[in-house]
Amino acid sequence: MLRIEGGIIAVFCLIHLFAGKLRVLERVPRSRWLSFAGGVSVAYVFLVLFPEIAEIQVSLESHSPIALSSEHQAYLLALVGLSVFYGAERLVKGRKDGHEQPGEHKQGVFFMHLGVFALYNALVGYLLVHRESAEVQSLVFYGLAMGLHFLVNDYGMRKIHAHRYHQLGRWILAIAIVAGWLAGLALEESSALVHGLFAFLAGSTILNVLKEELPEERESRFIPFAAGVVLFTLLVIFSAG
Repeated sequence: MLRIEGGIIAVFCLIHLFAGKLRVLERVPRSRWLSFAGGVSVAYVFLVLFPEIAEIQVSLESHSPIALSSEHQAYLLALVGLSVFYGAERLVKGRKDGHEQPGEHKQGVFFMHLGVFALYNALVGYLLVHRESAEVQSLVFYGLAMGLHFLVNDYGMRKIHAHRYHQLGRWILAIAIVAGWLAGLALEESSALVHGLFAFLAGSTILNVLKEELPEERESRFIPFAAGVVLFTLLVIFSAG
């Protein structure tokens, strides 16, 4: 299992380091491959992550200090994940639209944005080790969905930060994935923490995919997006049969 995990981590890193060479992703209307990847990522959240959250409610209820039902606790964490990344994206967009002076402020925006996604990548690497299901099938689904999701995220970061991302950002995001994975291997598992992180990841993933698909100027392609949803859905259904 460790060898498979290491291979997936290597693929994740290669996506960030070399996705910029895939010129087919630069098209407007949006590349069909990016819309397809977005569809797979969303399907993974609804068909895999959310059902896993539903199965771990008792653990969250017994460990959380929030006086809500366990169902609310889990989905509250998903909402927090979505809100954190929405806030970061709005901050970046506002400052790049001219609300800050050029130079130092733009560099500050870059490092803030990069820091948020570095934490996100580290979380993905950590949860590769501490998934709810220990089956190889679960590992493969996670690797496929998150790999395509990283492709979408990398494209978005390159469009916003251009040469800064190419020179430094892609390396930091790749290192963050490895750091999260190594932390998962080294640290003792806390079921309550892992369950909460899965919920947070689900909300974050939804926002990160939809922010790339919905803006009108991207001219996103619905049919490839829907194809990604349908194909991954069929993969999950037939693998469970």
